[in-house]
Amino acid sequence: MSTPAEYYRSLPPVSKTYGVACLMTTSAYYLQLYDARNISLDYGPVFKSLQVWRLITNFFFLGSFSLPFAVRLIMIAKYGVSLERGPFDKRTADYVWMFIFGAFSLLVIAAVPFFWYPFMGISLVFMIVYVWSREFPNARINIYGVVSLKGFYLPWALLALDLIFGNPIKPDIVGMIAGHLYYFLTVLHPLAGGKFKFKTPLWVYPFLPRSYGHYD
Repeated sequence: MSTPAEYYRSLPPVSKTYGVACLMTTSAYYLQLYDARNISLDYGPVFKSLQVWRLITNFFFLGSFSLPFAVRLIMIAKYGVSLERGPFDKRTADYVWMFIFGAFSLLVIAAVPFFWYPFMGISLVFMIVYVWSREFPNARINIYGVVSLKGFYLPWALLALDLIFGNPIKPDIVGMIAGHLYYFLTVLHPLAGGKFKFKTPLWVYPFLPRSYGHYD
């Protein structure tokens, strides 16, 4: 059995970076080093006071230390890592682009008041789960040792659990919308014979070591 340090070193870079960033953000909040309202997604201060950091920081707060926070972190460690080691293996730039596209899509969706939520990181994690469910539709998933289902139904099962436990489901739904948009543009549309090719922009590659991703 590997030690925690060995497990940490074995994690792929993108999922590890995002997971650690989310953990550090919540840890700093727990230590009262900042007010969560100062990093939330609020378009008023963004445009009136140029607090543009809110467009990024809101994606790293998954809530205070709690069971829902732990579940979201596990989602990154399980499904995010599975994507990065599976369909996105040796395609780190494409995986980074999935995060960027997902975040941008969520910001656009959140501009509609009904879909707005102060911290869209929860939706970004749910987007990861949705994309995983489409990439591994036949994988067997066991939920709390009670229900066994195919991977394709995982987002819907998690949505139902949030509903039962009284957690907000709006972030889940928005994450599924963003996830389906990404999967449609990158997989379903090309398979249907669409001429539009949704590729990772070249400007993403310079931000990564040359050993990551590839140039097409």
